[in-house]
Amino acid sequence: MSANRLAVTLGDPRGIGPEVVSKAVSSLFPRRAPSPILLIGPDGLDPEVAPYESIGRFDGSEASAGTVSALAIERAVALACEGSVSGIVTGPIHKPALRAAGYADPGHTEMLQRLTGAEHVGMLMAAEQTRIGGPLRVLLATTHVALRRVPDLVSRRLLVVQTTLLCKSLRADWGIEEPRIALCALNPHASDMGLFGDEEAVTFTPAVHELREAGVDAKGPIPADTVFSRALGGEFDAVVAPYHDVGMAAFKTVSFGRGVNVTLGLPFVRTSPDHGTAFDLAGTGRADPSSMEEAIRVAASIARNRFDTLATQA
Repeated sequence: MSANRLAVTLGDPRGIGPEVVSKAVSSLFPRRAPSPILLIGPDGLDPEVAPYESIGRFDGSEASAGTVSALAIERAVALACEGSVSGIVTGPIHKPALRAAGYADPGHTEMLQRLTGAEHVGMLMAAEQTRIGGPLRVLLATTHVALRRVPDLVSRRLLVVQTTLLCKSLRADWGIEEPRIALCALNPHASDMGLFGDEEAVTFTPAVHELREAGVDAKGPIPADTVFSRALGGEFDAVVAPYHDVGMAAFKTVSFGRGVNVTLGLPFVRTSPDHGTAFDLAGTGRADPSSMEEAIRVAASIARNRFDTLATQA
C-alpha cells in the first residue's frame, strides 16, 4: 500500500471545492515532485497543482453535478481499496444533486459505507486546535436523519458500537493509549432522573456499563450544556453526541474552518473539510482553504499512524 499518497476529489463542480482544493494543495505541496496528491474530478476543472484524473463531462445541470461528484468518490474508493492510495480526502458535495443523479445515499458517510461494505462506520468531527485552545473531537452517533427519528435510533447497541469504534480510532489513529470518552445525553439535564424522558436510564446508562466492562473508559450520560465545555477543558478526549445538530452546533462554534470530518470504520483513511459547497462564494476567489488544508494534513497523519502500526504488527 502507498503510505504517503492521497486521492482528493473536487466535490460538486458548482461549489468552492475546486478552489479550496487548488489553494490547499498549492499551499501544502509547493513545487513538490512527485506529488503525494492525485486529484479527481470532471473534464475541464484540472487545477494543475497535482496529477489529475478526469471522470467525465459536467454539463452544468444539477443531475450532472451529482453524477460527476459521485463518480469521483467511486473512483477514489476503488484506488484506496486496491492500495494505490492510502486514503481519500473529499471535497464538499450537494446532497440534492446526488438525489437528482439517482443516488439514494444521504451523504458521503453513507455512500462510503455502501461502496466498501463496511459493517459499521462513524462520523467523527475533529479539531486539534479550536478558537479557545484545546482540541475537540465529536462523534455523531446518528447522522443525517430527521430529529423525530433520533430517540428510536439511539439504542444501547448503537451507542456501544459507535463508542467502541471511536475508542479504537483514538488509539490507532491519534495515538491516545487510554481514550477518555464522554456520552452526551439526549434529553435536557440528562432527563433530571426521569423528569424529561427515560432514555438516559434505559439506554445510555446500560451502554456505559457495557463499555466499561469491555475496557472502554466511558462516562455519562452527561448533559449537552456541559459535556463539550468539559471536553474542551481537557477532561475528555472525545464526545459521542446522540444526534447531528447537538454535536455539530458545539463543534462548529469553536472550530469552524479548522475542523475535519473523519469517517471511522473504513478500510482506508477518509477525511473532508467541515464546510459545504458554499455556492454563493464559488467563483469569487474568496473561499477559505483552511479546513481543506487541515483535512489533507489529518488524512496524511492518520495514514502514517496506521501504516506504522501495521508495519509493526507484521
